[in-house]
Parts: sequence; structure tokens; C-alpha cells
Amino acid sequence: MAGTTEDYEKISVSETLRALQTDKDNGLASGEAKKRLEQYGYNEIPEKEESTFHRIFRRFWGPIPGMIEVAALLSAVVQRWEDFTIIMVLLFTNAFIDLWQESKALNALKVLKEKLAKNALVLRDGKFRTIEARELVPGDIIKVKIGDLIPADIKLIKGDYIQADQSALTGESLPVSKKTGDIAYSNSI
Repeated sequence: MAGTTEDYEKISVSETLRALQTDKDNGLASGEAKKRLEQYGYNEIPEKEESTFHRIFRRFWGPIPGMIEVAALLSAVVQRWEDFTIIMVLLFTNAFIDLWQESKALNALKVLKEKLAKNALVLRDGKFRTIEARELVPGDIIKVKIGDLIPADIKLIKGDYIQADQSALTGESLPVSKKTGDIAYSNSI
């Protein structure tokens, strides 16, 4: 039943509705939506968080840190303690700065993720209701209003032409025109 976004991009709206076994006027039944949620899981990409130990260790592993570590080791072998100390201070300073910059970038990414679409107006049992975007399942019919973030990859099944800002996905600075039958991607505006 559920395929990739590219699969549904190639077929008509009526074929899409048939393939997803959904009704454009009533949406999914709550029981069916619950079954699909169990089958497909939440509408989110699971993240694997890297441990702090691993993030620190990575700073000392690789060709450049390896060469610096060899230089420090050679300085210690020939007992040039001043050189050894300077090299080690530079190595640890570089690792600290790199770790600090990465932490700032991860915090900025966390702030951006908080701005993603959190809720969706979905048609279930013939009525529109607001649910968490992560609870959307294949076959859900959603309503998008002006200025809304698209909560998931969707196929436009009715309505007038829209302009979607996909700059976060494509880098294109201008909005893209969309019409019935087109795909609008998650977190476009």
C-alpha cells in the first residue's frame, strides 16, 4: 500500500487515493489510522545521538591529528619537552575549539527542529481535527492553509494553485508553483 513519495508522484490523484485505500471526503477511520500507525510507525526520522566520549575521541582520530600526535611522540622520544608541550597544548586547544563549535552547531540545529511542523489538520471519520504531525499515516487527508508548514510529504488532491517555499530542501530562493496532483514536501511553507 504505502510506497515512496516518488511512486505517488507518477500516478493520478484518484489512483493515489485507491492505492492508499482512503476516501477524500471522509479520510481514514480512526481504527484504520491506528492500525497504520502501528504498521508504519510515527511520521519522523529516528535520530541517533552521539555520546560525548565519542565526540571528544573523534577529535584525536584521523590523518591530521595523527600526524600531530606522531610529532608529539617523536618530540618526547628525543626528549624535546618544550616542543612536546607546545604540540600537545595546540592539539588539545584545537580539539576544544572544534568541540565547542560543534556544540554550537548542534544547538542551532535543535532550535531549527523545534520550528518544524508540530501539528496537522487531518480528516478522520469525516471530520477535521488537529493531531500531532508525527501521528500522520499513509492515506491521511490533511488541510493546509496559507502560511502553514507542510507536516509530511503530501499529494495535493484539490484546491487552487499554491506557492510552496521549498528553500530549506532545495536551496531555491523563489517559491515553487504547485497544482492538484503535485507533491508538496514536508516542512515547505
